[in-house]
Amino acid sequence: MKKLFFITLTMMSLNAISQNVMTPELLWKLGRVTPLGISKDAKNVVYKVTTPSVEENKLDSKFYTIPVNGGDPTEVTEIKDLLTDKNISPDGNYLVYNEEVKLNKVLGKDFYPKLEKSDVQIYDGLDYRHWDTWNEGKYNHVFYKETTPDAVGTDIMGNENFDSPQKPFGGDEDYIWSPDSKSIFYVSKKKAGTQYAVSTNTNIYEYNLETGKTTNRTEENLGYDTAPQFSPAGYLTWLQMKRDGYEADKNDIIVNFKGLKMNLTASWDGTVDSFLWSKDGKKVYFLAPINGTKQLFEVNFPGLTKIAYNVNQITDGDFDVNDMVGFSGNNLIVTRTDMNHASEIFSFDLKEKTWKQLSNVNTEIYNSLALSKTERRYVTTTDGKKMLVWVILPPNFDKTKKYPTLLYCQGGPQSALTQSYSFRWNFQLMAANGYVVVAPNRRGMQGHGVEWNEQISKDWGGQVMDDYLSAIDDVAKEKYVDKSRLGCVGASYGGYSVFYLAGIHNNRFKTFIAHDGVFNTQSMFGTTEEVFFNNWDFGGPYWEKDNAAAQKTYTTFNPINLVDKWNTPILIIQGGKDFRVPIGQSQEAFQAAQLRGIKSRFLYFPEENHWVLKPQNAQVWQGEFYKWLKETL
Repeated sequence: MKKLFFITLTMMSLNAISQNVMTPELLWKLGRVTPLGISKDAKNVVYKVTTPSVEENKLDSKFYTIPVNGGDPTEVTEIKDLLTDKNISPDGNYLVYNEEVKLNKVLGKDFYPKLEKSDVQIYDGLDYRHWDTWNEGKYNHVFYKETTPDAVGTDIMGNENFDSPQKPFGGDEDYIWSPDSKSIFYVSKKKAGTQYAVSTNTNIYEYNLETGKTTNRTEENLGYDTAPQFSPAGYLTWLQMKRDGYEADKNDIIVNFKGLKMNLTASWDGTVDSFLWSKDGKKVYFLAPINGTKQLFEVNFPGLTKIAYNVNQITDGDFDVNDMVGFSGNNLIVTRTDMNHASEIFSFDLKEKTWKQLSNVNTEIYNSLALSKTERRYVTTTDGKKMLVWVILPPNFDKTKKYPTLLYCQGGPQSALTQSYSFRWNFQLMAANGYVVVAPNRRGMQGHGVEWNEQISKDWGGQVMDDYLSAIDDVAKEKYVDKSRLGCVGASYGGYSVFYLAGIHNNRFKTFIAHDGVFNTQSMFGTTEEVFFNNWDFGGPYWEKDNAAAQKTYTTFNPINLVDKWNTPILIIQGGKDFRVPIGQSQEAFQAAQLRGIKSRFLYFPEENHWVLKPQNAQVWQGEFYKWLKETL
C-alpha cells in the first residue's frame, strides 16, 4: 500500500511539473550562452553565460570551460590565458586593437570654444546619426603597437574620417593579421557624410607595417566585403555582396588564390552567414539559412584544378546551427537552438554526422516545462508557389479545443525565419500563453533561393501580403483555430506588415500589435539613417515622379493611405532611440488611430533602440503584449 501511494504521489508530482510552461519572468532568468573559443591546449570550450538581473536592471556574466568531449563545466574568473589572442601578431611582436578618435567638428563647442554649455550639433551631410547614436565627429580606428610594456600605438588610418570596426555592430572581427605578421587587413566603408548613408560599399584594406602603405584589396567590388580570414595555406578569404546599396544581396565566399579571386558559392542558390576553413585547407564550412532553419554546409576548395566546387549540406533537422567555435579532432564545436530551446554548445561529428550536447545551462529548466510543438506546413500561394509556414502549438495541445491564433510577421524584410530563439518575440512564450502561432516564410525570406528572397524588394505591399493572408487562411481551416479570435503581430518590416494588413484584412483579425513599424513610407525615407536601404527596397526617393516602382511604394504600398479602412484595435510600440525606423512612424500611426476613434495604445521606450534590451523594460514589454491580447482577443 505504501509503495502504491509513493508511486501515485510521484506520478502526480511529475504530472504537475509537466504542466509548467514558459512565463515572461522565467524567460528572463535563462542563461544566454556565448562561445568564446577552444582553449590553447585544445581540451576545453571556453564560453560566457549572461544572465539578466531584472531587480538590478542589468546583465551579469560568468565564464566557464567545459571539456570538448563532454563533462562538467568549470567556472573561471580569468580567460585571457586560456585562449589564443587573434589580435596578437603570429610572430608575437605586435598587438592590433581599435580606439575611437575625434576628427571632425560637430558640436557647438567645437566651433565656439567659449560657449561650452551649448548643446548644438552642426552637420554638413548625412550620417549625422546611426542606429541609436548621434555622430559627434568620432570614428573607430585600427591601431597597432609592440607587445612590450609602455609601447605607443600607431593609428593605421591616420586622419581618415572613416570607421573600422564598422558602426554600429562591428568588432575586432573587422581586422586581422596577415600570416607573416607584416600586414594588417581591415574592413572599412571609406565614404563620409551623405555618400556614407547611401552606400554599402565596404572594402578590405591591407596596411603594410614596413612601408606604411594602404592598399584596397577589393576595389573592384561595389557592395559589401566583410569577414576577412586567411586559409591554412595563407589565402585571403572573405564574404562578398556584389551590388552597392543592397544590404541583403547574395553573400558569397571569395578566396584570393594566387591573385585570382575565386567565388566558391557563385553557382549555389543561397546566401552565406559565416564561414570557417577546415584545418587542412581543403574545405570551407559555412552556415546558411535553408528551408526555415539554419544549417551547416561545406564547399570543397580544389584550387586551380578542373574539379568543380561542390556545396553540400551536412546537417539537417528542425533546429538552427549558429556559431562555429572551432575544431576538436573530427568534431566541429557549434551552438544550436530551436523554438523551444535557447542556445547551447554542441559537438558535431563531421564523419559520423552525430550530435553531442556539451553545455546544459538551461536544460534543467526546460526539462521542467511542457514544451510547445512546432509543425511544418506547406501552403500554396496565390501565384502557385509552395510556402513553408511554421505552426507553433500550445503546450499540452488538445486538437478538440479552439485556440486564439496569431499571425506573426517577420522583420527584415529580407531575413530568415528559422528555428531561432528570441527573448522578445518568443514563440514558445506565445504558445505557452495559449496562442497558436502562424509564422510564414513569406516572400523575402532567406533559405528558399535567391529569387524568393529578392521578390520583396520594391513590392512591400504586393505578393508578400497575399502570402500572409494565404498562410492565416489556410491554418484557420483547422478545427482547433478559433476564427473569431485571430490576431496579427510584428516588428520593423513586420510592423509595416501589421499597419498595411490593418487596411486590407477584410475583418479577418480582431487585434493588431506593431513594434517599430514603418507607417508612412514617404516620411520614413526622409528620416531613416541608412538611406541605401530605402533607395533599394522602396525603388528610390519619393520626388522621382517618373519612377514607377518608387511611386507605387509611396502610394499603393503606403500604409498611411489605408487608414480610412482601419477598424480594429491596435497596440503601437516604439523605441525612442530607434533611428532606423524613427519615432515619427509610430506617432503618426497612433495619432491616426486615436483620431479615428479606434481602440489603441502607445507603448513608448525612450531609451531603447530598434530592440528592447533592458531587463525591466523587457518585462514591461511582455506584460503589455499579453495584457493587450487578453483585452482585445
